[in-house]
Amino acid sequence: MHSTVQSIVHPTDFSDLSGRAFAHALRIALATKSRLHVVHVAQRDHDDTDAFPLVRRRLTQWGLVEDHETAPEIAAKLGILVSKDRVDGQNAVQGILRFLDQHASDLVVLATHARDGLERLLTGSVAETVFRRSSIPTLFVAPGARGFVGEINGDVQLRRVLVPIDHAPAPARAVEAVRRLARDLTGADVIMLPLHVGTTAPVLFSASRELEYPEPVILRTGNVVKSILDAADEFDVDLIGMPTAGHHGVLDAFRGSTTERVLRHARCPVLAVSA
Repeated sequence: MHSTVQSIVHPTDFSDLSGRAFAHALRIALATKSRLHVVHVAQRDHDDTDAFPLVRRRLTQWGLVEDHETAPEIAAKLGILVSKDRVDGQNAVQGILRFLDQHASDLVVLATHARDGLERLLTGSVAETVFRRSSIPTLFVAPGARGFVGEINGDVQLRRVLVPIDHAPAPARAVEAVRRLARDLTGADVIMLPLHVGTTAPVLFSASRELEYPEPVILRTGNVVKSILDAADEFDVDLIGMPTAGHHGVLDAFRGSTTERVLRHARCPVLAVSA
């Protein structure tokens, strides 16, 4: 099964808090031999950070290249291309969305910071807003979350994935995206744990027979977000794959979609896939 990821966009402010997301973007680019667009979200007149030395430093740390190797040598050796672009930090959301409109991409990797209540309503979240207005699969990596890519050694630990499902949106696209990402990174399938919060599990199917989904659906009752987070902890998952249809109604518009509320509190990365 060939990877469907050929271009990855990683918006970043190059802060220490975004380092874990950067490691995930780079490791996925290596696994899929993709072009990695590092989009620097910068304040005006403060764009003196060059992305490639950061890439070289991380690849050297992972033991994949030598410190003296040039960008063309690394590209030829590892099969990835890295480019750096800039968007104005004062208009980050519009700048990132404009970049995504102008550059075909298959995956966005974003660092996100947990926000709830008044702070979130006042400041909003660049990561959440970008995903809400884009249909591109988006991997959210919070600074405090346990990632599935090691920052120090680049090792991948992706064994179990929780996939919350409902009757709508259809889960097939998210299931396929998670399965392909796992295959790209590990060369094997992962344990997929479908979870439904309710009494009657939806029917699961996939457009590809290769991606059939035989695991039984886990049923939980109660608050949807809490049930998802509790199950993620209970099964010690490395990733949550969320099928999402965006906001529905006034209540979700106020408190955020289920996906957004999950990613603010999840202890692992969240891959959100629009249905």
